[in-house]
Amino acid sequence: MNILYHLPFSGDCRLVRIALAEKKINFKLLVEPIWKRRKKFLSHNPDGNVPVLLIDEINPICGASVIVEWLEDIQDVPNIMGEDPLAKAEARRILNWFSKKFYKEVEEFIVYEKIIKGFIGKGQPNSNTLRVGRKNLKIHVDYVNWLSKQRDWLAGKHFSIADIAAAANFSILDYLGEVYWYDYPYAKEWYVRVKSRPSFRDILLDKVPGMLPVKHYNNLDF
Repeated sequence: MNILYHLPFSGDCRLVRIALAEKKINFKLLVEPIWKRRKKFLSHNPDGNVPVLLIDEINPICGASVIVEWLEDIQDVPNIMGEDPLAKAEARRILNWFSKKFYKEVEEFIVYEKIIKGFIGKGQPNSNTLRVGRKNLKIHVDYVNWLSKQRDWLAGKHFSIADIAAAANFSILDYLGEVYWYDYPYAKEWYVRVKSRPSFRDILLDKVPGMLPVKHYNNLDF
């Protein structure tokens, strides 16, 4: 059995879960409290971060981009990395955008303040930090709105890891009611299409203890 060490409200972890589901690869989920620095987990990934996919409960593959590349190597149907070299390059660019830029400019501000702080006992959200994250979020949603207006999918004509990465990250902010989709009609239509895929269903079941999602979070058409 393959085991995925993850955190439910990590964009990279959600990305990997969706990619595994698209490939129809079975796996078991284990929540890993990375702040505890467990020795057993560190033996799999000395870096101490998730996601980590443990193949047959023996061989660890660490990091979202590494895992999705491995998935494509072992099973290229369905193709999620792009149909040709240019499409692959664009899909990887957008994957990198959300795994790094979006995380640093949005998730580290909003998700940390509204979710992670509570888990690790660091107090209440800081309003100034949230303000910065929300300002940055608008820029990212506006960019996806522009891409969605220009293209069938974010990286071009076909659904790819670019769409998975973007939707995985946006889904967390959507849970928190931070994305005002009606201001971004093209992004909203794109998100509805991704959200309606069977591979997306399990992550919509995740809950933050003591914090309900916005009403439209589980709706496939909103």
